[in-house]
Amino acid sequence: MNTTAQSILNTVYGYPTFRGHQSAVIDHLVTGGDALLLMPTGGGKSLCYQIPALLREGTGIIVSPLIALMQDQVGAVNQLGLKAAYLNSTLTQREAYAVESQLLDGTLDLLYIAPERLLQPRTLELLDKATIALFAIDEAHCVSQWGHDFRPEYLQLSVLAERYPGIPRLACTATADERTRAEILTNLRLQDGQVFIGGFDRPNIQYRVVPKDEPRKQLLKFLRDEHIGDAGIVYCLARKKTEETAAFLSQHGFPAVPYHAGLDAATRRRHQERFLNEDGLIVCATIAFGMGIDKPDVRFVAHLDLPKSVEGYYQETGRAGRDGLPANAWLCYGLQDVVMLRKLIDSPSSDGVEVDEMHRRRSSQQLDTMLGYCEVTACRRQRLLAHFGETLATPCGNCDTCLWPPETFDATVVAQKALSCVARTGQRFGAQHIIEVLRGGAAERVLRLGHDRLSTYGIGADVDAFGWRSIIRQLVAHGLLALDPEGYGGLRLTSAAGPVLRGEQVLKLRRDILTPRAAGGAGAAGRKKAKRAANVLAAAASAAPDADFEPDAATTALFDRLRTLRKRLASEAGVPPYVIFHDKTLALMAQMRPTSEAALLGISGVGQAKLERYGEAFIAEIRAEESGVGEGVE
Repeated sequence: MNTTAQSILNTVYGYPTFRGHQSAVIDHLVTGGDALLLMPTGGGKSLCYQIPALLREGTGIIVSPLIALMQDQVGAVNQLGLKAAYLNSTLTQREAYAVESQLLDGTLDLLYIAPERLLQPRTLELLDKATIALFAIDEAHCVSQWGHDFRPEYLQLSVLAERYPGIPRLACTATADERTRAEILTNLRLQDGQVFIGGFDRPNIQYRVVPKDEPRKQLLKFLRDEHIGDAGIVYCLARKKTEETAAFLSQHGFPAVPYHAGLDAATRRRHQERFLNEDGLIVCATIAFGMGIDKPDVRFVAHLDLPKSVEGYYQETGRAGRDGLPANAWLCYGLQDVVMLRKLIDSPSSDGVEVDEMHRRRSSQQLDTMLGYCEVTACRRQRLLAHFGETLATPCGNCDTCLWPPETFDATVVAQKALSCVARTGQRFGAQHIIEVLRGGAAERVLRLGHDRLSTYGIGADVDAFGWRSIIRQLVAHGLLALDPEGYGGLRLTSAAGPVLRGEQVLKLRRDILTPRAAGGAGAAGRKKAKRAANVLAAAASAAPDADFEPDAATTALFDRLRTLRKRLASEAGVPPYVIFHDKTLALMAQMRPTSEAALLGISGVGQAKLERYGEAFIAEIRAEESGVGEGVE
């Protein structure tokens, strides 16, 4: 173990020990090695390149994919007492020259730069003259042409290996299956580098999937039950839907803003800054939002549409609970989502770019895998981790299928009814029409086409519309029904339907319910906890011997005061509140009540620079609370 790295961890970052592969990655880079690092969101990837950059001669160059986030990343680093800057198009020419001079003078510890800027000949010539400690390529999965966040500029980053062969390179990401890892290693020319896999499990996130039935009302109930006053992200597939959802939530008392690529840059920047700086704001977004966001207290990520792939879903849900405290990943999906995504896959082009057959087939496979995840009846986390090649030995106890085990039933007969109805109506109608026929409905179209005279008319009247939607959706997910290749939602039988129709195969399906039974977790008791600051306090103490710690009123009051102080200090410094201290650090302060600099320095997350900058104010606030001073310090 490198004792110098340990010293930096203690004094600069205020953490007592390294976690997981951090120490090994740091040692490897310090000695000049290349590496690929897979570490879950919130696992501490940034330490793995920041500390080696401090230990090696020169400046660490961090390739970051989103310009809008660099300012926040640099602000957080500077709060640690380090010297960091960024180079991007938001700088004036004079400002850019000043940063370039700092780089050449060797006064910068870290320089953040977008791949597009780095690849410009002028920038490469600048780097040729500088002393570079290392290159860190963040969000390295963007190099994958099969991925959900593909950025063509990332393919050109192989130039770093060619142009700077003696400088260590670290590619890092939280999302990469085996195929994507191989692409990263090949395309970034890291085949000789060491691969560190820190695991994909995020045990603090509770994964849930619910069938669609008035999705906005379902989302509203979810928020009212469990996330009043919490910051979160709601993902939608269409830009218009993000705006409509944000307006709907705002009308019902939840502050929300939209975010998508169609908004002008100033609006996107304003909404992102509000999300980073305000407590309890919800962003309704397409996948354009969230990459690289460091906000640690996102308490939920909700999907109102089915994600295109498990990789995309994992990446997006990973933006919740970066602080390690309890968070929810809530997905609401229905058959119409599948229809829409199949149509997108089968369309001749995407955003004006021709899609080849191999890419279309890969996208179809990714969607099938996502459907399988949604319909699983065993532990959902085990299924998710298995997709990334990781085995969870026992069920997690913190997903919907563990907390509220789904009921399965022999669905052979109802499946035969549905499949027969699809066949007898000509294998060209969508689920709504099939359900109308099965239930004996009198819709004009059913009567006009004579489908009321079919033998399947009315044979499913004992099952309600929600039940039939669930059955048909699962028949699609199980591969017994397929959607027409034109993408209009028409259903047709597959070869797999034959054995079920002939009674040669028994079929078990899940009996869906709209509202899960109350059962701990984020249920009735959990909801009360989530509405109080005490939830954070209790979770922060979970590593202590007394895992059942329940904070008293005085501790909760002090925590609230410390958060108020933090917000004021952050506003004065022009940084998001979490950059000052995480909630977890404030929770430990509220519990341990340090009243000296030495005691405050012993709190995890308090480093030397932050002690010097903020220590006096927080100690004074703690003393004021203990002495009963109502307003605290000014």
